[in-house]
Amino acid sequence: MTDAAPPPIRLLLADVDGTLVTNDKALTERAIAAVHKLHDVGIAFAVTSGRPPRGMTMLSGPLAFSTPIAGFNGGIFVKPDLTILETHALPPSVPLRVIEAIEAHGLDAWVYRGNDWLIRKKDAPHVAREAWTVKFEPTVVPNFDDVLDNVVKIVGVTDDRDRMDKCVLDVQKQFGRQVSAACSQPYYLDVTHPNANKGAVVTWMSQHLNIPPEQIATIGDQPSDTLMFDKSGLSIAMGNASDQVKRDAKRVTDSNQDEGFAKAVEMFILPASSR
Repeated sequence: MTDAAPPPIRLLLADVDGTLVTNDKALTERAIAAVHKLHDVGIAFAVTSGRPPRGMTMLSGPLAFSTPIAGFNGGIFVKPDLTILETHALPPSVPLRVIEAIEAHGLDAWVYRGNDWLIRKKDAPHVAREAWTVKFEPTVVPNFDDVLDNVVKIVGVTDDRDRMDKCVLDVQKQFGRQVSAACSQPYYLDVTHPNANKGAVVTWMSQHLNIPPEQIATIGDQPSDTLMFDKSGLSIAMGNASDQVKRDAKRVTDSNQDEGFAKAVEMFILPASSR
């Protein structure tokens, strides 16, 4: 007696940076074609990222998806036209303390509220690169004193891996279940509502689109993506992911610089659609 075949995939949920796009933040023609092939066989496609929703709307045109966008790792869900569907803001007592903890480790702090990105130093590390990536400019404020209500995400930024590792552990220990704290990139620590993580995104998409989790495939490259791996029926790690992320996935594809996303769709998703 053979094991029953797994149910067909009905939704592919993809991380963006390091997964769907190249290091130059570009969609390749092959990646675009792969998503259109998903549409052709009736498989939905959605994206989730630590990016703000405005930083992902440029994807909906070439990829022709109409599913909700999960910004800030699930801190906010919007329609492709940025109509807000649901928001998970940090508890009011948390943002100031998180900023203080981040800065105690020498990291810069960014604050996100709704669709706004707030910073204090225009020339701080990664600001210019992030603005180019998300295709909009941040708002510079003298301090965060008057903008700490309805905060959806706080980001700690540094290129010092030792500082980052220590900061992540400290924030996780200090705030426990009050927040979700994980790196979306080696240089970004994302701090969001405890229900704003990529595992919760899978659950939300499952309920919103009426698709069982076992019929959802997920693909990503960062430790924060393993939370959605745990909740989905099929998980795929990018070739540029760490060894630990690869171990947490059921499948591994090539890197985002070598058409890893498109290859994953072609090798692991589309063949199963004909079952």
